[in-house]
Amino acid sequence: MHLTGPRRVLIPATAVTVIALIAAGMLGVASAEAPTTASPPPTVSVQGVAIEPIEQSASSATATTVYRQGMAGAVTDGQTKAQFLASSAGVTLGAVQSIVENGGYIGCTGNEVEYLGEQPDFGSPGVESYGGEVSVPRVAGAVAPVTSKPAVKHAKKKKSKAPVAKRASAAGCTLTAQVSLTYTIS
Repeated sequence: MHLTGPRRVLIPATAVTVIALIAAGMLGVASAEAPTTASPPPTVSVQGVAIEPIEQSASSATATTVYRQGMAGAVTDGQTKAQFLASSAGVTLGAVQSIVENGGYIGCTGNEVEYLGEQPDFGSPGVESYGGEVSVPRVAGAVAPVTSKPAVKHAKKKKSKAPVAKRASAAGCTLTAQVSLTYTIS
């Protein structure tokens, strides 16, 4: 059987088209598998910190609420720092790329004042130290050491003095929360 006319041209043209489509498909796969050389967008990373007051004997629910308020404040602090750095560098602050909870701690000030309440979930257990204050997670069921007092007190004669008001000690506890934030810049 001999092909003549338009059929003679149609078969080779179809073969060329099929070969071209196969080649294009293979090149498309090869280009999709090629490594990309695009660099990641520029970023700015900051540490956000917030300090919140907390009752010395806070319950677990209260400590968790205060910690979450602290984390929200730390995010706001971090955003403010990132905006400052971006504007100082003459760039525009973009979207948040990552947020990392860095935990926190509870510290008390005053004469021999320690935190007696429940600990919130700071993300990782252990002793955290910052700014000279140290907080150790309280062990459930731990008993404070008892100091013994002398059984007999000897009365001393005192000269009467005018009453003097005692100075109030500025004792209080604070919870510090920390987060790391990374923003894109352009």
